[in-house]
Amino acid sequence: MARRNAVQALYQWLVTGQSPAEIEPGFISDQSFAGVDMAYFRQLISDVPRQQATIESRLQGHAERTLDSVDPVERAILLIGGYELLFRPDIPARVALDEAVQMAHIFGAEEGYRFINGVLDRLAADDPGQDATGSRR
Repeated sequence: MARRNAVQALYQWLVTGQSPAEIEPGFISDQSFAGVDMAYFRQLISDVPRQQATIESRLQGHAERTLDSVDPVERAILLIGGYELLFRPDIPARVALDEAVQMAHIFGAEEGYRFINGVLDRLAADDPGQDATGSRR
């Protein structure tokens, strides 16, 4: 649930240019936020924007088009998946990939999950901290 809410918050950040600090209260005051891992939600909406340039430069090498041309909700999903692959070694790569694809099925365009899966799968394969199965070493 933290990822799901973070996708929506980061989408808002990408579209409106509001800071994560401005966006956060609108999410945590919502009744549907009960049961969400607040610490991880906050980490995602603060760390992903902070690491955006690094994440996007690594993702861009694996995408067939510029990230600026990607739908904002799918870009938010890519940023979260890229963040987890690059900066969260405690999260297995397969989990990060599966969660991103699931978010793409929920929020993305009909075939958007294929693009997201392809880009993140290539990023995971390129990561020297991964073995051939996508597990962390």
